[in-house]
Amino acid sequence: MMQPDKIILVSPWVTCALIGLFIAWPLYLLCKKKWRSSASNNNRNTAPPDWSIAPGTAAEKKQSFLHAWDPRLKIATLFTFCFVVASLDALGTCLAALLISISAVLYSHTPWIRVRKRLVAISGFLAMFLVIMPFTSPMVEDETILLFPFLSALPFHMYGLLTAVLICLKACSVALLMEPMFGTSSLTVSLQALQQLGVPAPIIQMILLTHRFIYLFQQEANRMHRSMKLRGFSPKTDIATMRITGNFLGMLFIRSYERTEHVYEAMLSRGYNGVFPVYTQHRISVKDIVTTGGWLITGLVLLLFDASAQALWV
Repeated sequence: MMQPDKIILVSPWVTCALIGLFIAWPLYLLCKKKWRSSASNNNRNTAPPDWSIAPGTAAEKKQSFLHAWDPRLKIATLFTFCFVVASLDALGTCLAALLISISAVLYSHTPWIRVRKRLVAISGFLAMFLVIMPFTSPMVEDETILLFPFLSALPFHMYGLLTAVLICLKACSVALLMEPMFGTSSLTVSLQALQQLGVPAPIIQMILLTHRFIYLFQQEANRMHRSMKLRGFSPKTDIATMRITGNFLGMLFIRSYERTEHVYEAMLSRGYNGVFPVYTQHRISVKDIVTTGGWLITGLVLLLFDASAQALWV
């Protein structure tokens, strides 16, 4: 039977402080979100966005070597680099991969508010690893265990915490790489590159049309909801609210279906035959090959350092 190398009894005061921090942090985020929503409601003098042009359909104004990189090589290389990051097992190499991803985001001139939204979207899922894995991971040889008051039956394994931290670092690195992979080219160019890499054309067209019209449907839903509020609608927990909500969803579905029918007829009248025309021709230059080789060599170096770090711990 494996025995831990060290068992540490945690003070009750430290336990209370950790519990208070664990409770206070979500409350702080909730209050901050409510404050921002109220501030945005007070500042409604700005012009509404033009939803006829979906976000992401135009390339960024600021240019970098990532913007000039051939999109086919860029997607294939960064996608391979994501698999390299996912295969890392050492803390040092995972931190290095995270720094590389942050540097790529900086060089791509991506707005940090968009990066923050991407990280917030996965933060809840990753937080569960940090909370559950230290208490549920199996015991390994020569590890340190923390015993909290009133939780002696659930020892806190430091090896489980390390595993959870590695998962979080790798997930954040891969999530950050999505920005330079798809955010440095327009949506149409990225989809054309995916099609040239072997993705079926029907899937490409479905993604393009979905991305195009989801914002129009969102605008339609906001307009209908605004008209309902002007007519005195106030949501409650009763049958009338459920009936009105059902009518709202039904009308939204009907209007969305009618709009898609009109768009399809317009596409047919303009000569659509199941294939979108391609106006952008990509040519691989020497600079693209050098950039691709640099990323592949970086991934290989990370794998070698990770293997050597694992050999030192064995």
